[in-house]
Amino acid sequence: MTDADAAEALIRRYYDCFDRGDLEGMLACVAEDVIHDVNQGERRIGRQRFHAFCARMAHHYEEKLDDIAVMTTPDGSRAAAEFNVHGVYLETDAGLPPAHGQAYVLPAGAFFAIREGRIARITTYYNLTEWILQVSRSPEP
Repeated sequence: MTDADAAEALIRRYYDCFDRGDLEGMLACVAEDVIHDVNQGERRIGRQRFHAFCARMAHHYEEKLDDIAVMTTPDGSRAAAEFNVHGVYLETDAGLPPAHGQAYVLPAGAFFAIREGRIARITTYYNLTEWILQVSRSPEP
């Protein structure tokens, strides 16, 4: 297996765990000092802070990914993924519209740095304005 193949397998394993709601599996894919950035939020450093973020997200949102495309550098030190997020807004998140089970579909992407077989940095991008529009126009059940 090449370094690029190993990097792709790591990213796919990470997203497979995400789709199954396997937080411990996701954590096993990341370095202890993982850096996590989202396009509209604070930087988190460390597995413990990443864990807290993921647990909070699971409380507010139920999400599955599809159409995942993973790209890697030949040396396996960096990767990128593009995908679609299919979600349900379960519980109102602070500063966002009220939740009442609205469904949404949102394109997103992420960039990764990989070190010693683990994800050392995750930078996620999505269009928050589009997400707000989708959940704001979804009819209440």
